[in-house]
Amino acid sequence: MDINKNYFEFIGLPVSFHIDQSELADRSLELQKTLHPDRYAHKSEREQRMAVQYMAHLNEGVATLKSPLLRAQYLLQLQGIDTFSESSASIDPMFLMEQMELREQLEEIPEQDDPFEALDDLTGEVDQLLKQLRERFAQQYQDQDLEAATSAVRKMQFLEKLVVEIERLEDRLDG
Repeated sequence: MDINKNYFEFIGLPVSFHIDQSELADRSLELQKTLHPDRYAHKSEREQRMAVQYMAHLNEGVATLKSPLLRAQYLLQLQGIDTFSESSASIDPMFLMEQMELREQLEEIPEQDDPFEALDDLTGEVDQLLKQLRERFAQQYQDQDLEAATSAVRKMQFLEKLVVEIERLEDRLDG
C-alpha cells in the first residue's frame, strides 16, 4: 500500500470521471477489511499508525470518488488545476443569469399554491442541468480540453450549492 498513490490507483480503479459505483463500494469494502486498524492491534506502533493513515486515505478517496463534483475537481487537481478554492475565473454571463433566475424561482416557491410541486419542478430542472454538465465535463476531460473542463466544474459548483439551498427549503417546508 502506498498513500502517495492517487485515489484511483490506491483503490484500484481506472482514472476516469465515469466510474462504476458498485465497483468502488466493493473495492472499498475489500480494502477496509485488509487495512482496518483493528487488524494491526498486535503489530508494532509504526504499523498501527500506518493502518490508521491508510484507512484515512481510503475514506477520503472513497468520499471523493463517490461525489461527481469532488471526483471532477480531483481529476483536475491531478492535472495541476485547483478548483477547490474560490477563484476569480470568469464564468459565462449567460450561465450567471440562468443561476440568478433559478435562485429567484427558489425564493418564490414558498408563495406558490403548491410549493412542493414547484420544488419538484425546480429540482428536476437543476438535476438535468447537472447531468448535462457532468457529461460535458467527462467529454472535455477525456479530450484533454482542461480549460473547458474547468469551466464545467465551476458551473457544477454553482448548481451543487443550489441543490443544497433547495434541500434546505424542502426541510423548512416539511416543518
